[in-house]
Amino acid sequence: MSLEWLWYRSRVAALPLVPLSWLFRAVAALRREAYRRGSLASRHIPRPVIVVGNLTVGGSGKTPFVIWLAGQLLAAGYWPGIVSRGYGGKASRWPQQVRPDSDTAVVGDEAVLIARRTGCPMAVGPDRVEACRALLKYHDCDVIISDDGLQHYALQRDLEIVVVDGVRRFGNGFCLPAGPLREPPARLKTVDLVVVNGGFPRPGEVLMQLEGGTLCNLPEPTRCQPLSSLYGRRVHAVAGIGNPGRFFARLREAGILVKEHPFPDHHRFCASDLAFGDDDPVVMTEKDAVKCQPFAMPHHWYLPVNARLRESDTSQILQLLKRKIDG
Repeated sequence: MSLEWLWYRSRVAALPLVPLSWLFRAVAALRREAYRRGSLASRHIPRPVIVVGNLTVGGSGKTPFVIWLAGQLLAAGYWPGIVSRGYGGKASRWPQQVRPDSDTAVVGDEAVLIARRTGCPMAVGPDRVEACRALLKYHDCDVIISDDGLQHYALQRDLEIVVVDGVRRFGNGFCLPAGPLREPPARLKTVDLVVVNGGFPRPGEVLMQLEGGTLCNLPEPTRCQPLSSLYGRRVHAVAGIGNPGRFFARLREAGILVKEHPFPDHHRFCASDLAFGDDDPVVMTEKDAVKCQPFAMPHHWYLPVNARLRESDTSQILQLLKRKIDG
């Protein structure tokens, strides 16, 4: 949390780390240039590759966008496959195929969530190129979405999409460790599309809103109730995501009295993490729910969210995708 404070609330306090930030930025630029010149090998995959990533560390809404994008491609008649890092997974061998019933401890929480929500074939591993090859070994996908692979330049790509947190944007503007940036904001000038999650998009950016008004019960996911049913009630809000504050704010906007329980991103939950000594409802994100189902109780709920884009923006994005995929 001290790093979050430095990155998003205090530019002055981060100044002692700025020399390290300059070094990080220089190394990142040299690495990217080495791939561009061919000094480091960037490998081709025999399918169009769409990379969805971000410039900052932490949550920006990238996973809901990947799910939305996969759904749009399916509706347009394509058969997309998805690859990712499998962050948080502890597999003994990589890459790993991901199914809706895969173990989150092996392949990671986001991977299982994406596989469940999209129904698309998926493979994960630190080496995205090998993950793509493993995916194509078993599935005849005609396009591949690489989740969080913007800086993985070993994988050649046909289209780059960056998702930006529309409220926090780039924090204090510094690269790691003084700020949250993996690459400087000027990198946006080289990508094909910038999607802004909430807030106010700037010229050329596409606005994405996250919507979710229905709670699902963890032990019985088919048992649902409107979020408004908790209006005025006290709940324990649990979030092990990149930006827990966004989730807590969403619940407060619905008139819910929130007791915050933030956890580190990709936290491995156990039953004691959700034992608060009362019967008040426990509400969590869908990403956390995939890890908590084995020990879920009847008063545990999760809030699925869906990305929504304007019809005009959706149409333009589909045209861009078709040009890249079919061209």
